[in-house]
Amino acid sequence: MAIENKFVTDGYVKASLDEYFAKQLNRAGYGGMEINRTPMGTQITIYAEKPGMVIGKGGKVIRKLTRDVDKLYNMDNPQIDAQEVKTPELNAQMMATRLAASIERGWYFRKAGHNAIRAIMGAGALGCEIIMSGKLTGPRARVEKLVRGYIKHAGKPVDDIVDEGFATAVKKLGTIGCKVRIIHPDAVLPDTFKLEEVEPEEMEEEFEVVEEESEESGIQELVEEESTGEVAEAESETEEVAEPSEETSVESEPGAETEEISESEVSEVENSQYEWEERREVNGVWQHKHEGHNYWHPMARIHREDK
Repeated sequence: MAIENKFVTDGYVKASLDEYFAKQLNRAGYGGMEINRTPMGTQITIYAEKPGMVIGKGGKVIRKLTRDVDKLYNMDNPQIDAQEVKTPELNAQMMATRLAASIERGWYFRKAGHNAIRAIMGAGALGCEIIMSGKLTGPRARVEKLVRGYIKHAGKPVDDIVDEGFATAVKKLGTIGCKVRIIHPDAVLPDTFKLEEVEPEEMEEEFEVVEEESEESGIQELVEEESTGEVAEAESETEEVAEPSEETSVESEPGAETEEISESEVSEVENSQYEWEERREVNGVWQHKHEGHNYWHPMARIHREDK
């Protein structure tokens, strides 16, 4: 057999087997299947809402399914296993079956569709699309589409992340097809991106770097102000203010006559024989002042410079 014919045959067998299980296990809540071929035989896994009904009492139902599969499709040692679906709202085949059953029971198609899409999105799905086609409200067939969230329609992501299910609702006016497409919460979308969280330690280090840079910039500003002369002018003003304080400190030497003396206390003023000296008598004490010591002090005093 050519390789192309083998692929076509395998696809036909899989589709036919899925249709057979959906018909036989409708009451068990059939939700799809997987086929894995191993050296020991063909492993078939059936996903259902009620796996107990798939197995049957004492394994009666599952043995019957195994015999039918071996007879109808001529598979090599088929082995069927049943597994429970924990979240039926995220299984497209189960939701399509529920939607078709609701329409058959007489629900208005739009109400049934919105009810199903709310349940799917409430379970955490990233996106959902429901398409209902057929004689919905009258003798003329039409299509009604309901979409919520994010859904892909073309490309490789459709095969990877989109789950699709189909069921039919048979009514008096005709058959209504119900197609459900779901993107699961754990699906990785092609345009997904993630922001990394910054730890507090890294943020503190960044703040320290910013503070150091601000201090360095402040020092540079001071240096620039000094170069422009603003700081130099301020220093010259402080020196000028400091000079009078030195003179006052010299005048207020210990032992000097800093107190103000009234004219009544001065008994006699004598003109010295030297032009650079002045003399006076205060309370019986002769005082003089001259160059280098321009303040009144006793004449018998030894100057600090002469010590």
